[in-house]
Amino acid sequence: MKTRIILSSALLALSALSILTPASAWADGSPVGLWKNIDDATGKPKALIRITESDGELTGKIEKLFRPAEEDQNPKCVKCEGALKDQPVIGMTILSGLKKDGEEYNGGQILDPANGKLYKSKLTVIEDGKKLNVRGYIGMPMLGRTQTWVREE
Repeated sequence: MKTRIILSSALLALSALSILTPASAWADGSPVGLWKNIDDATGKPKALIRITESDGELTGKIEKLFRPAEEDQNPKCVKCEGALKDQPVIGMTILSGLKKDGEEYNGGQILDPANGKLYKSKLTVIEDGKKLNVRGYIGMPMLGRTQTWVREE
């Protein structure tokens, strides 16, 4: 009887822990987590971006850059304007204002630190939460480009 109680308690604890894992976020289609940004032109990883959610709104910050050894490993956003001008790219919020709209997240914006420009943005979780299509555009979504980000955790 004691063994059965211990086994039941262990299974219950494991079930509770599994609720806290990133895999549970994948299952519900949430974009919350750590993502590797893949350059749509080169196919190479550019950065790790952590997406968080607060009050139903998504925010994404750069945690790490993948840069050749000969390049500055902690660049500043020299082409950004306003408060972001000359701020470190690592730690910078580049994704903001996205809210769930059916199967997509819309109404936000994304910053391209390479050119300092802000674009309207939308994103869609794909492949059972393993990938994220992130679209930046001017005016209408058809006037933009999409990058596929890969979940890291």
